[in-house]
Amino acid sequence: MELKDYLKIMIMKDASDLYLTTGAPASAKIQGQLIPLEKVPLPPGRVDEIAFSVMNEEQRQEFKNRPEMNLAISEPGVGRFRVNIFKQRNQAGMVIRSIKMDIPHWEDLGLPSILTKLVMQKRGLILFVGGTGSGKSTSLAALIDYRNANSAGHIITIEDPIEFVHKHKKSIVNQREVGVDTMSFEDALKNTLRQAPDVILIGEIRDQETMEHALAFAETGHLAISTLHANNANQALDRIINFFPEERHNQLLLDLSLNIRGFISQRLIPTVDNKRAAAIEVLLGTPMICDLILKGEISEIKEIMAKSENIGMRTFDGALYHLYKEGRITLDEALRNADSPNNLRLRISLEEKGGDVLDDSSSGLSLADSDAPPAPPSPGGLSLADD
Repeated sequence: MELKDYLKIMIMKDASDLYLTTGAPASAKIQGQLIPLEKVPLPPGRVDEIAFSVMNEEQRQEFKNRPEMNLAISEPGVGRFRVNIFKQRNQAGMVIRSIKMDIPHWEDLGLPSILTKLVMQKRGLILFVGGTGSGKSTSLAALIDYRNANSAGHIITIEDPIEFVHKHKKSIVNQREVGVDTMSFEDALKNTLRQAPDVILIGEIRDQETMEHALAFAETGHLAISTLHANNANQALDRIINFFPEERHNQLLLDLSLNIRGFISQRLIPTVDNKRAAAIEVLLGTPMICDLILKGEISEIKEIMAKSENIGMRTFDGALYHLYKEGRITLDEALRNADSPNNLRLRISLEEKGGDVLDDSSSGLSLADSDAPPAPPSPGGLSLADD
């Protein structure tokens, strides 16, 4: 088959990724499972031919000198794709990801409604956390689309590469792709504030410098949104702290406590109908959470999250509990994916016996006003600010 044929099959079967490597059949990832698209392995040299067919002459020379290549391609009548090309055993290998032109609605993804309020905030920092293939980019795109449809403003995205194409709605959306529209994340970030944005989406935070830019954007009255590779909110905070030298930790914790609006962590869990559902952990920047961050008491955060479901917070185990209770996932899947299988098993057992497993002592907690620094922990009735 030709590359166009593989891409058509990807779209038809709603595959997320296509894998082309010498000695193995062309395969696609469908609902998280790797499925061969043909029986015959790709012969030596075939993947090289396909790889060079999507490059221009300059890119071919670059690949010969440095055998790593990222680019985006469009196939008329089929779709848009992100391509990673590399060398393995002196042969080219390719992984091609479908870029969705139709952005899913946030409700269709099962996202908590609190996230639509979060993404409408005027300023602050929001991070989406999860591993590769966890669906965080899709969820983020759905929420950016919600903001785009419901708020007039200027949204700038800096991505490597662009994964979803946003149409201009109430907002103007300028999407910049590293390597195509800008030479580097660094160049784009340095010039972003001159472009008068309201929302700045940074494709991924990978280092100290990018984190500094995200915090600076939040501190100067913008809504900064990005992604980070980590398993949950606690790990994300630990990873951010480890980006910085120890002598800067106190200032970093202060900056985070003043600017954090929320961390959203996501994993895709196999369902009983052989599909996948998102288990979503939500950490909100309440006064109590911000106070714990300021003090560096990161390990105490999960307990507060577990006690604050009434205001929209939720741990992964809480999300798994609700998916199980709704009959969407099995008990085995819930426990297999839990951060604390024993605690989740106990909660399910007590619930089935009619026990009350949630401590509602934090029922008065709520998300602090987005344009004000966090106050000391208080039982007062603050609510999510409407911008």
